[in-house]
Amino acid sequence: MTSLKRHARRSAAYDPDCRRCPRLARYLEATRLSHADYWARPVPSFGARAPRLLLVGLAPGLHGANRTGRPFTGDYAGILLYRTLYELGLASAPESQSASDALRLIDVRIVNSVKCVPPGNKPLPAEIRRCNRYLKEELERLSAVRVYLALGRIAHDALLMARGLKRTRFPFAHGREHALGEARWLIDSYHCSRYNTQTRRLTPEMFREVMARACERADLRRAGPG
Repeated sequence: MTSLKRHARRSAAYDPDCRRCPRLARYLEATRLSHADYWARPVPSFGARAPRLLLVGLAPGLHGANRTGRPFTGDYAGILLYRTLYELGLASAPESQSASDALRLIDVRIVNSVKCVPPGNKPLPAEIRRCNRYLKEELERLSAVRVYLALGRIAHDALLMARGLKRTRFPFAHGREHALGEARWLIDSYHCSRYNTQTRRLTPEMFREVMARACERADLRRAGPG
């Protein structure tokens, strides 16, 4: 994990040694004991430094980002995500397996609402609130962002919390678009989880459509790979 540690520098928007959530800290400690080769610490964001499109996810998966150290890698949810980004010309490859591979994102960055893996993939409300300070700091740094694409209701709510906006004014629904002012938009999507795709709640066509709309709102004209 030495190469991973190099990209995890502490900042106002990220602390690789954060232990603000006792339950999550204990879970990470147990994970490091049972999986010595896992990243097993807060997962940093990934992508362009000055993106126009920001994807907001839920939290690292136990055997996905918690293992690799990069959001949406190494598990099922990342398959559809990175493939769609590649098809729209926003990723240099259709898949990412680890934080050390050569994949790069173009005009896009991925953040999570909670940076540590939660038991059962379900963070507690208090954990979302504690981690929101990091999301808030990152949003303030990413001044070029024109569109936030929230992957699921938790991401939607966390983004609004970080922006200091009331949830009642911006109800979540797949494909719904919310004008946030300052020429910025929030667009909602169902999360690209295995459950949602296998139950057809979210199809690849639905996900590509909402991603393409986010690109349009962000004025990203890349039509395909390369």
